[in-house]
Amino acid sequence: EAADMAGRLDITALACGGGVSGQAGAMRLAIARALIKFNPELRSAMKKGGYLTVDERKVERKKYGRPKARKRFQFSKR
Repeated sequence: EAADMAGRLDITALACGGGVSGQAGAMRLAIARALIKFNPELRSAMKKGGYLTVDERKVERKKYGRPKARKRFQFSKR
């Protein structure tokens, strides 16, 4: 819709791995990049809409001496 291309193109996509939200974000980015390759003039509209932003969040690693990455074992003063 940001590129006024709704209804003009048929898009088929396949995603593997991750969750539903992560796959949706990956599809959004892939479609935006494909539209820019199709028509480079759409880049400013895509950037303005935030469609070219990559979600860089990764799972934090588990640390030793803890049950999870940030969770601590129960603390007892006495």
